[in-house]
Amino acid sequence: MALLAAVLITIFLCLPAPASQADTKVIPGIEVLVAEQLHVIRGKRVGLITNHTGVDRKLRHDIDLLASAPGARLVALFSPEHGIRGAAQAGEKVRSAIDAKTRVPIHSLYGETRRPNAEMLRAVDVLVYDIQDVGSRFYTYISTLGECMQAAAGQKVPFIVLDRPNPLGGEILEGPLLDPAFRSFVGAFAIPVRYGLTPGELASWIKSNLKLDLGLSVVKMKHWTRKQWYDETNLVWVPPSPNIPTIASALVYPGMCLIEGTNLSEGRGTTTPFEIVGAPWIDGVKLAERLNTLALPGVLFRPIAFTPTLSKFSGEACQGVQLHVTDRKSFRPLPTALAVIQDIRRNYSEQFQFRSAHFDRLAGTDAVRKAIEGRQPAAEIVATWQDDLKEFEATRKKFLLYP
Repeated sequence: MALLAAVLITIFLCLPAPASQADTKVIPGIEVLVAEQLHVIRGKRVGLITNHTGVDRKLRHDIDLLASAPGARLVALFSPEHGIRGAAQAGEKVRSAIDAKTRVPIHSLYGETRRPNAEMLRAVDVLVYDIQDVGSRFYTYISTLGECMQAAAGQKVPFIVLDRPNPLGGEILEGPLLDPAFRSFVGAFAIPVRYGLTPGELASWIKSNLKLDLGLSVVKMKHWTRKQWYDETNLVWVPPSPNIPTIASALVYPGMCLIEGTNLSEGRGTTTPFEIVGAPWIDGVKLAERLNTLALPGVLFRPIAFTPTLSKFSGEACQGVQLHVTDRKSFRPLPTALAVIQDIRRNYSEQFQFRSAHFDRLAGTDAVRKAIEGRQPAAEIVATWQDDLKEFEATRKKFLLYP
């Protein structure tokens, strides 16, 4: 018996450990489509809305995969902000062109028009959307998603979303809901800043809330769950835009993008955009000391000096702080950004300025800026969002596709 027990123990110890969620490889929608659901585009002329993030796990691009898909014909490409290859800077117009490899026409959706027109869709039987999102409301890719869905509904063209992860997971919600009075291309929908949906889930929400008569289908990912962060998916991080180079920048972006609505540098023109904030007239050491005294959850502040190569203060020496997220589960980017703005406004009142119109567009309301100007504590500002967040949390449940 002792010998048998020893043998069984040895066998048990040699067995591979059960795979953890972090070891499970998430399979994006493009691969599921090509491997299992190609029938949904077979025999059809396909219009593809994508950019450089539309790749499979081997970094093969959607354009190439669909151009060579048996039985389907890729006839049109549609490019969002930053271009089909992601080379254009924020706000830079994207031109229509011809794809050099496939010779398929590329229609710009960030130039003269932001919605496909009837002529662009004339030869299209189905529209396919595949772009990696960052999980923040003020990112124009989701505005492009909504515009394309509305165009497809108007022309009775079926719409397919090839789903991808929300890099911030699908559990945490933050920020005020967009006030329709502040609707813009950087805030198109009445959702929180951090809304916790995948592109496919958001598309279903958009269809319902805009009451679109649209044939919508979502090619789901495999193995993704709401608690997963992007670096737990085993997918390669392809920077969605020039100023979201890393997962770290995406994590702070829901809060630190508000810095764009001030005269402070948000780090554009450095290697750590949105992870830093500063200006030529700031004392970074003192700022870091004051912010660290607040003991904000999941983040520490380090004094830095930097010289942006473009955007605000290009070529000027600046001081400020870098955010170092120490616990992303407890870190909340929006309250953190409010604390940073409030401190700088209070201690540099003669230099600090809001760019009010842009700040309000990003916040989706003028209430946040007015509360800061009224010296309302950050915790009280955050408290005003909670009822709306609870309501959104309840209403979004029917659109969730993943556990």
